[in-house]
Amino acid sequence: MTDAGPPPPRPRRARTHHPAAVATRLGLPLAAIGGLSLLAGNPMAPPSPPPSPTPVAAPAAQPGAPLAPLAAGKPVEWWFAYKFSASSFPGADNDPARRCPFGGQERHDAYSQRYVFASNLQQDLTDGPGLIGTSNGDPLGATFGAIFGGGYYYVTWNDQFYNDPPRTGAACDKTQCGKPWGHSKGILAWDVTGAGVLLQVTTPSWPGSGSSQRPRADGNTLGCISDDNNASNAQDFFALKLDRDDVKTVLRALARASVSTDINNPQIVNRRIGGTATPADIDSLVGALGNVSTDKTYMDERLSNGVRMIVKPSALHVPPWQFVSSVMGGEPLRTATWWAYPKIVSTRSAADVHCWDASLGTPPGEVDVATSGSWKGTKVAFTGGPNHAKVGVSLAAGHHLAIFGDLNQQGQLGQAGAPNGDSCDSSQNGRGGMFFVVDSQGLSEGLTSLMSGDTAPYPN
Repeated sequence: MTDAGPPPPRPRRARTHHPAAVATRLGLPLAAIGGLSLLAGNPMAPPSPPPSPTPVAAPAAQPGAPLAPLAAGKPVEWWFAYKFSASSFPGADNDPARRCPFGGQERHDAYSQRYVFASNLQQDLTDGPGLIGTSNGDPLGATFGAIFGGGYYYVTWNDQFYNDPPRTGAACDKTQCGKPWGHSKGILAWDVTGAGVLLQVTTPSWPGSGSSQRPRADGNTLGCISDDNNASNAQDFFALKLDRDDVKTVLRALARASVSTDINNPQIVNRRIGGTATPADIDSLVGALGNVSTDKTYMDERLSNGVRMIVKPSALHVPPWQFVSSVMGGEPLRTATWWAYPKIVSTRSAADVHCWDASLGTPPGEVDVATSGSWKGTKVAFTGGPNHAKVGVSLAAGHHLAIFGDLNQQGQLGQAGAPNGDSCDSSQNGRGGMFFVVDSQGLSEGLTSLMSGDTAPYPN
């Protein structure tokens, strides 16, 4: 979560995996049922017995492009979810909705899988049904399940895989890959036509596999992974439907952000389906992944559905959310991230920012750091520990922009007497990441309300 090095070792739990083989074995339409052996349409029902852990052959034909459903059979253009922390909305250890459909075992320490969500069809931030990531009745479970059981091409990336799968090389250990690797996490899946879906996440150690055919030894269900309690802190998730050109644009973005992945490990990168390679133009972009890019040119792209994607390269050594403000024309922002040492405080304007780059022609506007907020009367903390989500909203009157990112407000603003000094690559300043901007009045107002609390101080 930071660049401070790996945490102390955690006690190991017994490992198991439960691939979602039943639907494939029966030849059912995986996209329609989420690709899972889950309880259809009722996320609160008691869990079924776990499916067989024996992998089955990949399907010869796909049931269509992967989608971003709110629940099985309910596809949307995009959805967003914010999962609360255990300190705000603790989960009950004996909650009957708990289950591990993608393998692993339930943890028995503090967790929360209560969440709020919105989509292009229902844009107000609303309490979600059930527990997020546990069934085909919630957006995360349905979307990831369609990928996991669907027999698609995919790329999975995460700077904190916790050695399953292992990542090696400079700046990587058994826990994580630090700077200059991107601080990004997610999965991209597509079919033979190139159409696909992006799932951006903020969860360390999840997901660590893109297919039930390549199950993760430590499990691949939110809240059921032994190496990291990624259900204790708050997290956010964003899913987006993509056309073929969008998939190619996102792949270029992944390379520019220096995401941590391994194109030679089929657990996290699948380039063939039943002997058929992914289309050549897409495959060449996949082949460029898994490296640290030295290109400091940022990306600012409008995808086919109107969502804006902004990419910060690792080589561009500037404060992350001040960078976003600049690219957005000096947009004033309020952010909520993992706010911990080295903290970047709130800034009034470009006058407070001394780590900068001449390639960013527009100075940043005001960037506030929210440290607390509330949801329906319950306080929510936005500091390192409770909150590992990375969200922002526009502060400009009449603007309704919600932003979901990979990077925390950690790093350096720099010193007025020595601008652009050696420390400007500190922490997230020296890492890559992607930001998605959605113009939605309902969602931006909901996030603004959620983040309406205390604000970090400004520089003296």
